[in-house]
Amino acid sequence: MHVAYFLTHPIQYQVPLIRHLRAGGVDLEVVYATDITARGYQDAGFGTQVTWDVPLLEGYPHRVLFPGAPLPSGLKNYRQYRVAISAALDAMKADAVWVHGWGNGYPLAALREARRRKLPLLMRGETHLDCLHGGFLRHMTHRLVLSMLFRGVSQFLTVGTANREFYRCHGVPNERIHLVPYAVDNAFFQQRCREAAPTREKLRAELGIEPGRPVILFCGKLIDVKDPATLIRSVGKLVTECKPPGLPNSAMSAPCPPVLLMAGDGELKRKLEMLAKEAAPGRVKFLGFRNQTELPAFYDLCDLFVLPSVFEPWGLVVNEVMNAAKPVIVSGKVGAGHDLVKPGVNGDIFRTGDVDDLHTKMSTLLHNPDLCVSAGAQSLQIINHWGFAENLAGMKQAIHSLQHTVHA
Repeated sequence: MHVAYFLTHPIQYQVPLIRHLRAGGVDLEVVYATDITARGYQDAGFGTQVTWDVPLLEGYPHRVLFPGAPLPSGLKNYRQYRVAISAALDAMKADAVWVHGWGNGYPLAALREARRRKLPLLMRGETHLDCLHGGFLRHMTHRLVLSMLFRGVSQFLTVGTANREFYRCHGVPNERIHLVPYAVDNAFFQQRCREAAPTREKLRAELGIEPGRPVILFCGKLIDVKDPATLIRSVGKLVTECKPPGLPNSAMSAPCPPVLLMAGDGELKRKLEMLAKEAAPGRVKFLGFRNQTELPAFYDLCDLFVLPSVFEPWGLVVNEVMNAAKPVIVSGKVGAGHDLVKPGVNGDIFRTGDVDDLHTKMSTLLHNPDLCVSAGAQSLQIINHWGFAENLAGMKQAIHSLQHTVHA
């Protein structure tokens, strides 16, 4: 079965998966609306020019409908997409269509063309029930529209538990849902972390971090939705408790104050720098945007990773850092937490936006280095069963279901 996969643009997380699926026997061809992310572009969230340092258009068949065009937004260019997608499907002779999400005109145009041609349709997205905002009327409207949309989808590729619950709440039966978990290239990140380990202390010295000082890592865009301010304030409480006023270092009841590394950039950077000077002076280091091949060294260096987002459909950075065998703490709004974060096992989940709760959960781990290490080991065990092998198995199961339906 030749599957046409419609994606808005090349994505650094998706490309390794596409290569793996093809290597595993899935006959897959990607159709991008634009290739702008493979060329280098201004990322609105990071607030900087981004050129990914991993190849995004190599090792798999693909075509680009509008080279160099801006990223799709809203329903703009819907009709233009319909015409181009129709021509692409004519040329490809696809047996099935796969779309990612429904948030703009491009996947909706692909979905409409699939229906018009009576082609079986696969859908993958990351939405869960916490992603829905607004009051009762808006929720009911949303549910009605999506329930109608989903009736035209043959098989759903769920990325995790919360995503499955979302589909079930919109009337999708279990037999049409297949787990194709949100995953990263585990082998890539584990190898890069192993390669970084011998130079860990050199990186620590370059960053001006004393030996033995605990390192907390945040990695993401410095924007409101990631809620980095809550993390900085919580680290400030850790710093205060580590050295009570008037007591020498030898009298400290807690480990030496941690350092918080902020890997990322964005519109809040200046405000966060000012907050850090006030709440945790000298204990927060802003690293700026870091590319894919740079990140494993920071994953290897840290003792604890925190993602405090107030809205995060998944959070693939959690997958990445778990490959470095590190404990993770996430807010209750991070989708990955439902499947990858086991409280008391490999980290914890804190009440979203709650500075005190995050402080308590970080303190529990940082006060017990052995617990940190064992929790990190559990992270590695968990992520080793949440990767591309599971993606391939779920995809083959979905395609088998499509074939069974077609031939029935």
